Amino acid sequence: MKTHVEVAVIGGGVVGCSVLYHLTKLGCRDVVLIERSELTSGSTWHAAGGFHTLNADTNMAALQGYTIRLYKELEEISGQSCGLHHVGGLTLATTPERLDYLVSERAKHRYMGLDTEIVGPDEIRKLSPIINTDGVIGALYDPLDGHLDPSGTTHAYARAARLQGAEIYLRNKVLELIPQTDGSWEVVTEQGTIRAEHVVNAAGLWAREVGAMAGVFLPLHPMEHQYLVTEDIPEVYERAHELPHAMDPTGESYLRQEGRGLVIGIYEQACDPWAVDGTPWDFGHELLPDKLDRIAEPLEYAFMRYPCLATAGIKRVINGPFTFAPDGNPLVGPVPGLRNFWSACGVMAGFSQGGGVGLTLAEWLVEGEPSRDVFAMDVARFGSYCTRAYTREKVRENYQRRFAVSYPNEELPVGRPLNTTPAYPIWRDQNAVFGQGFGLEHVNYFAPEGQEPFEVPSFRRSNAFDTVGEECRAVRTAVGINEIHNFGKYLVSGPGAQAWLDRIMAGRLPKTGRISLSPMLSPRGKLIGDFTISKLGEGRFQLTASYAAQAYHMRWFEQHLPADGSVRIENVSLNRIGFQIAGPNSRELLSRATRADVSNSALPFMSLAEIEVGICDALVQRVTYTGDLGYEIYVPAAQQQALYEALIAAGEGLGLRPFGMRAMMSLRLEKSFGSWMNEFKPDYTPLETGLDRFISYNKEADFIGKAAALAEKASGTARRLCSFVVEASDADVWGYEPIWKDDTVVGFVTSGGFAHFVGKSVAFGFLPNELISEGQTVEIEILGARCPARLYSQPLFDPKAERMRG
Repeated sequence: MKTHVEVAVIGGGVVGCSVLYHLTKLGCRDVVLIERSELTSGSTWHAAGGFHTLNADTNMAALQGYTIRLYKELEEISGQSCGLHHVGGLTLATTPERLDYLVSERAKHRYMGLDTEIVGPDEIRKLSPIINTDGVIGALYDPLDGHLDPSGTTHAYARAARLQGAEIYLRNKVLELIPQTDGSWEVVTEQGTIRAEHVVNAAGLWAREVGAMAGVFLPLHPMEHQYLVTEDIPEVYERAHELPHAMDPTGESYLRQEGRGLVIGIYEQACDPWAVDGTPWDFGHELLPDKLDRIAEPLEYAFMRYPCLATAGIKRVINGPFTFAPDGNPLVGPVPGLRNFWSACGVMAGFSQGGGVGLTLAEWLVEGEPSRDVFAMDVARFGSYCTRAYTREKVRENYQRRFAVSYPNEELPVGRPLNTTPAYPIWRDQNAVFGQGFGLEHVNYFAPEGQEPFEVPSFRRSNAFDTVGEECRAVRTAVGINEIHNFGKYLVSGPGAQAWLDRIMAGRLPKTGRISLSPMLSPRGKLIGDFTISKLGEGRFQLTASYAAQAYHMRWFEQHLPADGSVRIENVSLNRIGFQIAGPNSRELLSRATRADVSNSALPFMSLAEIEVGICDALVQRVTYTGDLGYEIYVPAAQQQALYEALIAAGEGLGLRPFGMRAMMSLRLEKSFGSWMNEFKPDYTPLETGLDRFISYNKEADFIGKAAALAEKASGTARRLCSFVVEASDADVWGYEPIWKDDTVVGFVTSGGFAHFVGKSVAFGFLPNELISEGQTVEIEILGARCPARLYSQPLFDPKAERMRG
């Protein structure tokens, strides 16, 4: 056994073997895999082995497509059969809402290179005669779907990795992980100690335990899952071709052919978390006791949908554990707070996602960043708010919703409220409809008096539409108040702060008392942050960015902090909160609440002041995401209610009205303001999105990503972000809808919605440069209908920014 390696992968399931293979594929040959028992021990060996591309996140769907296409290459390299069955798959719709979902997913597939189609009941029966289509109104058909041999596939990854130099140590339990001062790890095993420059936790069912060895809690939990294998069924084997997979979300089941019989699996509501207090180390190639009573009701429904099941004998019952993260996606990437410790776990759909997970982690470790945006599976998408109990309850919820329709405006109820601000009861008393992000409650909108505070999930305009419009008009015609807790906020200080920020940020830094906007770039010039930078004094800065990206951004900051201790960074996202006020009466409101001069000359646009507001010492910033005249007012969290009382008193007679995030996101549309993880994300570059105007290309500092940004500036880009007015009816874009020109898909939407004050449906999206011109007409597909759209270049509201700057 080696005593020093570049990378040690812990876990010999399909994910660990995929990581090992992809590391060797990218040239990292000094790698080993350590497995406590045999390859496939844990979840891999008893998996049903199905694979599919359908995923609500487009990059996850693309990585699933990569995984599926990889298998033939893997067989050729390894000489090991994966037992591939590319039989296609049908996802059934029995409600208009489900069909809306499938149609919208089909639309995304148009520009992703995935060849799927919507089929009707007649075509469903032709593809799979065993399906009773009573009540079925359509289905999504994906020819890539299929199944494989879990053991053969895992061994194919392992053999391919070995052929490229990797070593695998079996029956060798990891006992301890000891971090070293140089960032490496001592991996203490039963067979000896290995010094590893990097450690990858791909331990599957034991990922929690391996994480605990490194001193971290990873938000995942195992769930019991059952599927049945039938005896031979004539309707199955008396066919020339293998049946396609079938997923019946209404029945909470999936079904596929297994030899001359069928496999049917159930994601039941009466589900059970497994190993709540930890996975036993001696668990491995065994199953859990059958619990058929738990799936009796959905099984009865399955007999109706697939009548041949009703008379089939049961060959065996498989009840085994799989791990899930709170949202069902994997946990991949560098673990925040640790050096050179990586996560590749929580991969519930290992044979759909394992290849993509392995590729992503290998790119990240070897090349410094993944080739695409993978925030949907980045371990840093969760933070310290994920307690064990919260994780367990959200995992249960996700399991129960395995086949649920994912509505773009839906707020899930489990585990809430968790984190709240002092203003939470104030808003609750005003009939607020809450959403949550990164564990924190925020107001989406305020329901009218007497109406239940609940937004009906929908792909179309919801019951919130009219009320959100009223909130928008209140901001534009008078003044609105909105909480600003859901920004990530960081205090950067120290003698090295200025130089460090000049290195981290691509934009220019502001002078004392001023504010600037800056992208933060990866080495390849991709967008990894969209920041507001406020200079509070010499060596004192406040950074503001997306609240949901806190762990993501703190990981990046900590990875790049100077070793000499000259820079201190503190995450104050929940300690420094307050309100924003926006609208034509906002200056008058602020002037009534403070003794300070807040005139345009004293407090101009993009400036700040530390002044008294009411009885609070506050930081006031002259900036607002509404694109109107407005201010952000920050105070310590304990003083938030006092600040609220002062602003409410000062707002008497000014038409002051609270507004929520639904209105905020509508107001930003008519100003053509992009948003993080929609218009600005690691898939895109500054020049593509228009953020190049905030880059200081000529500043002396050699900022991260400078070479890539300069190269892009010199060569240009093939596409750019554009704004469109859409002729929509009862549904607006949400994101990833295809953009058509002359019956060809030429681009896609990043986000959009209804801009209430100007009364127009708006979409942002990418077009090739050659198609970009004022007034260009295209079509944007919304729920299967191509809606005419017109490109415009100036904001629909206040195009000269006279309100915002005046």
